[in-house]
Amino acid sequence: MATTEFNLRRDSFGKLILTGADGEEHLGVVPVRAFPIQSPNQGISLVRDGGKEVAWIDDMATLPAHLRTLVQDELDGREFMPVISSIVDVSSFATPCTWAVKTDRGDTEFTLKGEEDIRRIGETALIIADNHGIQFLIRDMFTIDKNSRRILDRFL
Repeated sequence: MATTEFNLRRDSFGKLILTGADGEEHLGVVPVRAFPIQSPNQGISLVRDGGKEVAWIDDMATLPAHLRTLVQDELDGREFMPVISSIVDVSSFATPCTWAVKTDRGDTEFTLKGEEDIRRIGETALIIADNHGIQFLIRDMFTIDKNSRRILDRFL
């Protein structure tokens, strides 16, 4: 189903209802990103219970504003992966250690249990998992500031 062939709205419980071009309604649809790290705004599937796809969004930018807002709000509520913009300090270069970072969700600290909790995604992205299982994203380790890169190099 193409992006222009459906409409979305919320029911009284806050669940998304997709209405197809044929008038059929699907209650409780959930947006799922096909490529959450490399292309977070392209390739989004709207699935119903059981994981059956009922609509596909090639690019969020092509959606009308009201649909884009509904889909983005739903994704934001389901996904929590702060993006690290800067590593301010680490307590030690031996693990476990505490990292002080700046993210798109604010400044925070977390404990890195071991170097194995830093994973490469593609050529430039990293996912860092803290001791509570929260995942932090560095989109491009080559574009962060010099001090952050120096700290990262000690752990990679």
